[in-house]
Amino acid sequence: MTRVWIGVAGALLPARVWAQERTCDWGSGMHPMWGMWGAWGFVMMLMMLVFWAVVIAGLVLGIRWLVSQGKVTQADSALQVLRERYARGEINKEEFDAKKKDLS
Repeated sequence: MTRVWIGVAGALLPARVWAQERTCDWGSGMHPMWGMWGAWGFVMMLMMLVFWAVVIAGLVLGIRWLVSQGKVTQADSALQVLRERYARGEINKEEFDAKKKDLS
């Protein structure tokens, strides 16, 4: 009796697999992800590459912007030197004001 059930299951297995194939929905044997100009999978792959390129470029630009925020600019550095010279008495008030105006 078990041989009969094994035979029936073996005979029905290809039918079960064939039943999962939905060729009638696709039409002319084409996969639903294919379009008129070829596989849409290629377009999706291209869009994924563009997406990741934008994400990586955004991260790089964001990190570069954050790093540049901590740097002292040249004008700030020159103004700091000017203040130190005035504090040490190397230049007077008029000279300090004139140079500060030039730097601003």
